[in-house]
Amino acid sequence: MKTAIILIGYQNDYFAEDGILREVVEESSKVTNIIENTVNLINNCDDKLIISTPIIFSESYAELSEPVGILKTIRDVGAFKEGSKGSETIVELKAFEDKIIEIPGKLDLNAFNNTALEQTLKDNDIKHIYLAGTVASICIDSTGRSAVERGFKVTMISDCISGRTVFEKDFFCENIYPLYSDSVLSTEICNGGK
Repeated sequence: MKTAIILIGYQNDYFAEDGILREVVEESSKVTNIIENTVNLINNCDDKLIISTPIIFSESYAELSEPVGILKTIRDVGAFKEGSKGSETIVELKAFEDKIIEIPGKLDLNAFNNTALEQTLKDNDIKHIYLAGTVASICIDSTGRSAVERGFKVTMISDCISGRTVFEKDFFCENIYPLYSDSVLSTEICNGGK
């Protein structure tokens, strides 16, 4: 079965020292060691399609009509603006630009909405996706559920996911994701693994 790894939220506004939303995921990211684990994963997964789905908004945030929750926060603090350093892919993943397919268009919580993600997966005969990134309770969860609804097998890479808190990330990995997906460590899926 052909598989793909979907990377969500690996952008400067979450992970760079001066990222506008760094504090939101900083503690969980350090405990999980998400960046180092993701870099090792990409280095060792030549047998899988790797896709990144960044969230990027226009200068005016015209795409967000009466946003609530995290999308309202993003607009209010000016995060993920097109052309800004904060919207760019983190430097640790830039070295893999030739390995990673970037699919633009993500404007909300679900990486399938307003993007060519589903078509790209179908065009590459992908039936099984692995999810990595942030935020555990929001974009990872909504994309995972949506993938299942579209007929994909979903596996969460638990040591490549961060949340707003360590508790949140652990709670979703242990109690929510198992309701619709499998879970593995990054070292279990590289080159020939699951």
